Amino acid sequence: MPNNPNFRAFFVVPPAVQLLDISGPAHLFYEAKAYGATVENIFLSLTNSAQEASCSGLFLGNLKNFEDFILGPMDWVFLPGLESGLLLHPDFQKNNLPFYNWLNQQYNAGSKICSVCTGAYLSAQAGLLTNKECTTHWKFLEDFTARYPKARVLKDRLIVKDGNLYSSAGVSSGIDLALYLLEEAFGPVFASKIAKEVVIFLRRTENDPQLSVFLQYRNHIENRIHKVQDTLAQTLHHKSSIEKLAGDIHMSPRNLTRLFKKTTGITIGNYIDKLRVEKALRLLSEGEQVDVISNACGLSSSNQLRTLLKKYTDQLPSQLRP
Repeated sequence: MPNNPNFRAFFVVPPAVQLLDISGPAHLFYEAKAYGATVENIFLSLTNSAQEASCSGLFLGNLKNFEDFILGPMDWVFLPGLESGLLLHPDFQKNNLPFYNWLNQQYNAGSKICSVCTGAYLSAQAGLLTNKECTTHWKFLEDFTARYPKARVLKDRLIVKDGNLYSSAGVSSGIDLALYLLEEAFGPVFASKIAKEVVIFLRRTENDPQLSVFLQYRNHIENRIHKVQDTLAQTLHHKSSIEKLAGDIHMSPRNLTRLFKKTTGITIGNYIDKLRVEKALRLLSEGEQVDVISNACGLSSSNQLRTLLKKYTDQLPSQLRP
């Protein structure tokens, strides 16, 4: 179970909201709470109405007034997309100035502002995206760039992070964004459990901000391989024999080797190497000593660590150069 302070996820609910922009991330936080994370979902009205109708016709009720809350660094604010006819109406921004003032205050207090799909327009209308990197739904990239030329819009990106501003590309990418936030808050192993629980197929390309390798190679539903991956991630500080891993899932070493490669696309050895590389680079960035890092990665010497990083990284960090 994660040992972290309380996190709050605030979901702004505008009229004609895209339902999945809210329900997808909210459900991931619900699952995270079931796994022991201290996450609370709170739903806010953009118009101070107690209920709003989504664009699909489902009403969302018991909404709270955004002005009743003061946020901080442990809080996430989700800005979902909504019907474009309403969002792009000339009066929309003018009618919501009190909300935009409030949003700026929360941003300046360190809360994480997270837009999903065309929710990026809300961030832009609040003036938060000036000289900031962001993305939005592919259909609106041209319009968004024309309206907000000072925003640094990135195309073909699923998730973009710039400081405490987050944006995601489309309706279902709000789920990916929620998983990204869970990884930041509670660690990659915990986030991988939530991904597995909701059977998420992680959609990542070379151009996307890469989630941890602890979350990669998980786009499958082979529970035995998930168990092996969990074991490797949690026991990286010592070597796990293939015989022990195979025994834990009642399989022969030969069959495990074949099934792991067939399921994930890489060998067990390569997977362990990738886990070690990511952990080593993270510990280096935190200022840990090389010998401590070697032990934490299950390696017997700093020379082994250098060899590993030379193999899997284009440029060896200065701490490990001969």
